[in-house]
Amino acid sequence: MAFVDELLLNIRSGKGGDGVVRFRHEKNREYMGPSGGDGGKGGNVYIRGVKNLSLLEKYRFIKDFEAEDGKPGDKKSLHGRGGEDLIIDLPVGCIITNEDTGERFELINEGDKFMILRGGDGGFGNEHFKSSTNQAPDRALPGRPGESGVFEIELQLIADAGFIGFPSVGKSTLLNTLTNASAKTAEYHFTTLEPNLGAYFEFILADVPGLISGAAKGKGLGHKFLRHIRRTKTLVHCIASTDEDVVDSYNIIRKELGDFDAKLLDKEEILVISKIDEVEEKELKSKIKQLEKETGKKVVTITILDDESIKNFSDMLVEKLREE
Repeated sequence: MAFVDELLLNIRSGKGGDGVVRFRHEKNREYMGPSGGDGGKGGNVYIRGVKNLSLLEKYRFIKDFEAEDGKPGDKKSLHGRGGEDLIIDLPVGCIITNEDTGERFELINEGDKFMILRGGDGGFGNEHFKSSTNQAPDRALPGRPGESGVFEIELQLIADAGFIGFPSVGKSTLLNTLTNASAKTAEYHFTTLEPNLGAYFEFILADVPGLISGAAKGKGLGHKFLRHIRRTKTLVHCIASTDEDVVDSYNIIRKELGDFDAKLLDKEEILVISKIDEVEEKELKSKIKQLEKETGKKVVTITILDDESIKNFSDMLVEKLREE
């Protein structure tokens, strides 16, 4: 099933129950006064954050959500039962926007809960209108309608480290090697069409679709990739040793990050040259030197064919993440 990270949902809170017109009747004592109860309040609508990234998939074909309406009042001054609240579970990382009002909610932590729509109040029964000048009111009010709106649901992954870079630089392979993830890999571009996650010690690692020049303007996988690194704490920037100009590759990706959101350039960054077994040692050393001179950062080299290089990288990554 396809990974779903955007949805539009039509949501309505419950309508308030109607107030009623009733009068007390006892044996041999008719018309003892009004006894119509108020209607019950309509149910509210809440959103709640849960740790289940695939949860949006089940909402693909369920677009309409409604809380329960309040029940009407009854005789003997009985109030109607309130409608049950509706709780919509959404993955942690979701941004929920009411397209009618612009109100915005963010589910950052598991268990976060927000009321997004308030149920309508119940209407008054005729007992409510009794007064010294009106002992037998025959007036009642209908329940008030609930609130409604069209809500945009957008998922942005929350991860400790995100692997970024051009397509086919080994990001998915690295994720699979470090974690129990089963990200698809192959020798062609855009094998990864959706984010992949894996757990490594206490940290969450994310491999997201590869970038190309122009991604910030929507080219290639465009925003589908870029928005998923806004909440990633550390970026692992992977560059293939086989790239003709590793500095140019680095700068193109950095430009796309900045064009999409300048704040992405301030994130902690680890530079990795991957596939080091595919070039001669002299050429590799030259590219490492060029990249370190351009960026002022230390470059880590890896190949999945060398367990030691993977261990060195993983040790450094864990140390970096635990510092934050």
